[in-house]
Amino acid sequence: MNNSVSKNQELENSKYVLRLYVAGSTPQSSRAITNIKRICETHLKGRYVLTVVDLYEHRERAREDQIMVAPTLVRQSPLPLRRLIGDLSQTERVLAALDLPPEPAHP
Repeated sequence: MNNSVSKNQELENSKYVLRLYVAGSTPQSSRAITNIKRICETHLKGRYVLTVVDLYEHRERAREDQIMVAPTLVRQSPLPLRRLIGDLSQTERVLAALDLPPEPAHP
């Protein structure tokens, strides 16, 4: 149990390095950018670096980073690397993928 507590504390203090791959300025890309910025500001304020990569402008990045679908969010740090595909509108799913605690229930 100590290991899980220390792992949780380690994640809480970690700097998150996230990369969001989008394909142009489509509605789905815009939603993904808005959603991840909201989630980061709510749950990781001051503890994240978010880079948005437009695959239309940087086509070689899709091949280099093995991105098959956009939008795709990649958590590069803390390890392990995680990938999440879609517009990131399911906050609970995004939080779980990032190893963040779920949002508290509102009464």
